[in-house]
Amino acid sequence: MALTTTRTSTRPVLVLGGTGTTGRRVARRLAAAGCPVRVGSRRADPPFSWEDPSGWERVLDGARAAYVCFAPDLAVPGAPEVVASLARAARAASVERLVLLSGRGEEEAERAEREVRAVDPATTVVRSSFFLQNLDEGLLAPEVAAGLLRLPPGGVREPFVDVEDVADVAAAALLDDRHAGEAYEVTGPELLSFADLAAGLSAALGREVRYERVDPGAWAAALAAQGLPPEVVDLLRYLFTEVLDGRGERLGDGVQRALGRPPRPFAEYARRAAAGGAWG
Repeated sequence: MALTTTRTSTRPVLVLGGTGTTGRRVARRLAAAGCPVRVGSRRADPPFSWEDPSGWERVLDGARAAYVCFAPDLAVPGAPEVVASLARAARAASVERLVLLSGRGEEEAERAEREVRAVDPATTVVRSSFFLQNLDEGLLAPEVAAGLLRLPPGGVREPFVDVEDVADVAAAALLDDRHAGEAYEVTGPELLSFADLAAGLSAALGREVRYERVDPGAWAAALAAQGLPPEVVDLLRYLFTEVLDGRGERLGDGVQRALGRPPRPFAEYARRAAAGGAWG
């Protein structure tokens, strides 16, 4: 499934999750490179839904390559089977390249990688650590704005990654043959605890952001009280306890290998987000 003339092709690249955290950034980079883009989302035309395989053929038809970002997360039970089905549909539609967003330390994500590569060995895997953008675009943004970050992990450290780097690697993999078959562990350049993040956010904002460790059960109950569905609460508890248990306390070299430059540091992200008014 190797591509030969990616940048000049008139066939679009399909970006699944094209309005999400990584997808919209990948789509912007492809468009800036002069690559036709087809956004895959529920509101697109034709619409795309992971729950409705009957619509996949229309979305895949004519696409040259596809960025595969499963929602809500590859850690969800059954996700590997779904993305493998999508890979088979892509192969049947003559899609020439897949780039799969995966997660470090997630058993179901690792199984999804194997399932997709069994269909297409040339798939590029972008295996990412926890996104820094969870602090300003996701679940944790209100807490950072309020100055108190409350989560289950203790002193465990994680090489949090700037999503801009994830998008850079994914876009490069969609545009350049040399990334076919690669697996890139995409992380930030430093190991940081949540207390370290709070300290860095305090410096960037010029006001205190504290970190407080909370009991996982109490945290999950608080999420449920906010109205989050049980399956989402279960997923978040898994990600912030089992996955953040120290298994990810190592740096990956994916950004350097894919792009020939080091990943963006946390301090740069924090300054940029603060200057953009992310937390008021």
